[in-house]
Amino acid sequence: MKYLIPIFLFLITSCEDNQANLLSEDSSTEGILFVACEGNFGNGNGSIEVFRDNKKIQTVENIGDVVQSILIHDNNLFVAINNSHKIKKFTITTSGLSLPGIEVDTYNSGPREMCITDNKLYFTNWNTKDIKVLDLYNYAIETFVTLQNVPEDILTDGNYLWVTTPNLELYDNNQGSTVLKFNVADGSLEETFQVGLGPEKLYLDANLLYVSRTMYDENWISSYGSSTIDINTGEVTIVNYGAGAACRSDIFKLNNNIYRATTNGAVPLDAQLNLNMAAKIGAYNSIYSGGSLDNQLILGSTDYTIPDTVFFYDNSGKLQQTLEVNVLPGDFAIYNY
Repeated sequence: MKYLIPIFLFLITSCEDNQANLLSEDSSTEGILFVACEGNFGNGNGSIEVFRDNKKIQTVENIGDVVQSILIHDNNLFVAINNSHKIKKFTITTSGLSLPGIEVDTYNSGPREMCITDNKLYFTNWNTKDIKVLDLYNYAIETFVTLQNVPEDILTDGNYLWVTTPNLELYDNNQGSTVLKFNVADGSLEETFQVGLGPEKLYLDANLLYVSRTMYDENWISSYGSSTIDINTGEVTIVNYGAGAACRSDIFKLNNNIYRATTNGAVPLDAQLNLNMAAKIGAYNSIYSGGSLDNQLILGSTDYTIPDTVFFYDNSGKLQQTLEVNVLPGDFAIYNY
């Protein structure tokens, strides 16, 4: 059953959405890089770092407890703040983010990951075990669908929502094993896919939906795997990994290959979804997050204290730039103006 949640708004100003080659020295495109730093759990010191021309132009500090994810849409940056139970929206300008922004209270839902289609922002929630939708015209929130398990990532192709459910209940060692497919039009559950324990992040590449997985034993010792779903046929492929580099949840495409972030760097998957450690990019022991921005590799590292470091590599695997940021860089986005 859907229900409306009242919200508290602050006004803001506005600009446009696109990805740019921000850090390439021969690029004539002007862009802004946003780095979401989670902050230390319970401290409320999550932040957004803003860079232009390889220089930090703004830090929006203390925006909440655990900045989980960011998303650019049109001229706006949306921020999900997990343990403060908020969605924030900032207008992007040439000088960074216009403050104070708009703040939407999700009422202890524990928001995690976001996607947008048809001017609606859908987001997963740990505490309330559901998907909520934020109407970007009036900023009203509704519960789109209530789930049996705890959701994590969410992705849309415009017609369907794909959602991972790594937990049956919070902190249950990732005993969930499903990816759910919902009809955007009416919220109906179209299909349920069993992809192996601990599905976390998603990446859709043509007809293949890639799923990163992390699971834990009774002593919280982790193991990893990856899966794919052929969205045309429904065929599922599941691969579990043995000993090797510890994986992070991020899964992304770089140079026409699918990569997993690991604690040591970015590792491509071969045709059988195995980790090709010989082709790893980076040589670290503290990578926390990773992604691809305009076919450049970005890796966030942490020692859980300020400052932390973000590394940029070009598409040949050469280190191009390091940036100093606040603690726990977990998500990244580039805006071209």
